[in-house]
Amino acid sequence: MPGMRKRVLRFIGKVLLWYVVITVSWVIIYRFVPPPVTFLMTKRLYEQFRDDRPLKLKKDWKSLKHISAHLPSAAIAAEDQRFLTHNGFDWKAIQRAYRQNQNGKRIRGGSTISQQVAKNVFLWPGRSYVRKGFEAYFTVLIELFWGKKRIMEVYLNVAEMGIGVYGAEAAAWYYFDKPASQLSRYEAALIAAILPNPTEYPVRNPGPYVSRRARQIMRYMQPTGF
Repeated sequence: MPGMRKRVLRFIGKVLLWYVVITVSWVIIYRFVPPPVTFLMTKRLYEQFRDDRPLKLKKDWKSLKHISAHLPSAAIAAEDQRFLTHNGFDWKAIQRAYRQNQNGKRIRGGSTISQQVAKNVFLWPGRSYVRKGFEAYFTVLIELFWGKKRIMEVYLNVAEMGIGVYGAEAAAWYYFDKPASQLSRYEAALIAAILPNPTEYPVRNPGPYVSRRARQIMRYMQPTGF
């Protein structure tokens, strides 16, 4: 039995070592190479195929220097106001979300932009504790190997911004018929306003909620230095 236990532990150790090597290499590659597709994009395409709808996938990678500075500012104001200062996790937001959920109020998350990128790029959609554990692991890795500027660049290129629309460039052309580099402050705020539910909220002819949310985002927008 002791010999069997050692072999099992040795095997587990090798598996864990290879997992770390592969995942760290994966993260480092994406530090320089644009992620070609995400699990969410694949899931959405499958849903379109399953429902016999036309397949739609609009995306066009652009470096951060070719995206209006208003958009990262709006994304931070809308999604993660401590993005530039936290280490990947906003513990205050997590604690606030936990208290609100425990009190039986509307379920809220405390996910940062870094966590959203880890989830979108490396993981499958879902809400299980196992997936959250992997999300935390990849969040640590991208904060360590990428830094804030690259995290924001990837976020603004892979985030879902409409039905079949991913990233700033695709969204700018789809909604405003212009490149992402020319987005105005209000247009950037409109896009940021729909990020929590981009397949339901309209950017064209926005309703009262999206318009109000965009104005609120504009009040909190600050230069990012990217």
